Amino acid sequence: MQQNASSIKTVVVGDGAVGKTCLLISYTTNAFPVSPFRVHSKPSSPHLTTQTPLPLHHSSANVMVDGKPINLGLWDTAGQEDYDRLRPLSYPQTDVFLICFSLVSPPSFENVRTKWYPEICHHAPNIPLILVGTKLDLREDADTINKLRERRMAPIAYQQAAQMARDIGAVRYLECSALTQKGLKTVFDEAIRCVLAPAATEKKRKPKACVIC
Repeated sequence: MQQNASSIKTVVVGDGAVGKTCLLISYTTNAFPVSPFRVHSKPSSPHLTTQTPLPLHHSSANVMVDGKPINLGLWDTAGQEDYDRLRPLSYPQTDVFLICFSLVSPPSFENVRTKWYPEICHHAPNIPLILVGTKLDLREDADTINKLRERRMAPIAYQQAAQMARDIGAVRYLECSALTQKGLKTVFDEAIRCVLAPAATEKKRKPKACVIC
């Protein structure tokens, strides 16, 4: 990576088990983790292992976006309530947030509105954010749909999430699958673009928008 590479700090937040860690591992290693300690490698990737998940974990990737070299800092955070006090320690100097929810977990989607957006708004107001729907490969999976139906739930539709993104002033709403990697690169490319070219993706959050009824 050239010496003039731009450094961008991206922090990923969201409920536990929505796939934040898988998202980052799949993006940085081209491999989908099949357990906390093993990853399933694609032919083009070496076998890699991951450590036990931590409340805060930092990694980085050197990438090219629109012909520009980028050093992308990636912060993975734990979504459990036990880490509510520790998690914001990763927020200072953040350039862009990814708020993640699972497309097959309505509670994680609702927590975008009730927990994650208010938390970011409190600790890091006016920092751009992207709303990300994970586990796209499961939204049309018959077994998953049936299990949700038994609980009187359904997968989150694109239109629902797009409206949520508008409600919280996100610069983008994107969907992806860490397993198939569909939409995965786009998530991080757009995160980089909203920092490098804010005018092109501008949708500033106003302080009063931090309170959502």
